[in-house]
Amino acid sequence: MDPERLIYPLMKHVVMGPAMRLAFLPSVSGLRHVPRMGPVILAANHLGFLDSFVLPLMVPRRVHFLGKHEYFTGAGLKGRATATFFRSVGAIAVDRSGGRAAFDALDTSAAVLESGGVFAIHPEGTRSPDGRLYRGRTGVARLAMRTGAPVVPVAIEGTDKVQPRGQAVPRPGRIGLRIGAPMDFRGRDRGVPRGRAAREITDEIMEAIQGLSGQEYVDDYAPRPAEPR
Repeated sequence: MDPERLIYPLMKHVVMGPAMRLAFLPSVSGLRHVPRMGPVILAANHLGFLDSFVLPLMVPRRVHFLGKHEYFTGAGLKGRATATFFRSVGAIAVDRSGGRAAFDALDTSAAVLESGGVFAIHPEGTRSPDGRLYRGRTGVARLAMRTGAPVVPVAIEGTDKVQPRGQAVPRPGRIGLRIGAPMDFRGRDRGVPRGRAAREITDEIMEAIQGLSGQEYVDDYAPRPAEPR
């Protein structure tokens, strides 16, 4: 058996899950909307670094998400430990440089869903700089159309307060997770240009997320943080 499959329940149920509940007293509603079996896309807003860990630890299925390639390629004992940790919590390495990066990410995400798994995505593409909800990128819609997997909208709350941008260590505070009803987009691209269908579907998903989060909506893409020099 893959040793990382043994590490995952240990991390979720014994180490990180209890620690997160103690530190952040998470409020979770709507877990009944997450299908118990079969492929599902969790589409969530993106407020803080902790978001990618909140979903895997609070949802009662193994959740996969894309992680920067750099998390998996560090040298030495620390590098190996970091890579094992990220894989154990469901992260999948993706090299986001180069022209094929978006296609590779889509293929990787689709493979998770086609095997009956759960895949989490932040349609905004990057963390909100100011707590507002920004326009979604269409990768989530293209993934739903390609695989037929239902999309479950999710609102994450409070992660930007417990770990503001630039703060290395989170502080105790309250976080929340609100999960909405599944959205089925099968057949939405029949007789419609795929690009237009992808935009319409993405906008519907973002509207559902906003309904759960109550955030102010910005009809523009969130600015990506400047790369460190």
